[in-house]
Amino acid sequence: MSETEDLCSTREAAGLLGVSLRTVQLWVESGVLRAWKTAGGHRRVLRSSVQEILRRRREEVARPARKSRFTILVVEDEADLLKLYRMTIEDWKLPVDLLTAADGFEGLLRAGEYHPDMLVTDLNMPGMDGFRMIRKLRAVPEYREMRIVVVTALGRDEIEDRGGLPEDVRVFVKPVPFSQLEQLVRDSLTTTRQPHLARGAK
Repeated sequence: MSETEDLCSTREAAGLLGVSLRTVQLWVESGVLRAWKTAGGHRRVLRSSVQEILRRRREEVARPARKSRFTILVVEDEADLLKLYRMTIEDWKLPVDLLTAADGFEGLLRAGEYHPDMLVTDLNMPGMDGFRMIRKLRAVPEYREMRIVVVTALGRDEIEDRGGLPEDVRVFVKPVPFSQLEQLVRDSLTTTRQPHLARGAK
């Protein structure tokens, strides 16, 4: 198979995936999409990498309606804890769509596809950890306004020793403070989304 059949430009990849060019660039820089750099400095994305993302999308049973409701992305590598997040958030009876990811790479993929209103993430995860994922997202203008909440077992000193976090990131210590997370979501719904639903849901 020829090189032109194996590779595509970042702009072509963005069109195939239905995301912005900057999102594709973020995915390339983070390793979510595999790519090569030409002698002229241009990125060429492996079509097989694009097809893998498209395949994963097709396997999803249902995709949340984008921007019709408040969307939360939870990134956590413990499967049992992810289940607890899902059960608890469903119990809130709020107009919320929940997305989940098991590590920073998958978190970047979900963020690029759905542009969630709020990201809730662990820091210690295999592959790409929460620190790197947050820095990657905050470096891209279209994700700078997304609210980020960290739920971690790390202490303040440990977080600082690993480079710290942006000032606007809210940090909670595990176990997950679900009541405080619920209040953050309700506050966000009241100020930015559907206040009548937020007030009347409970």
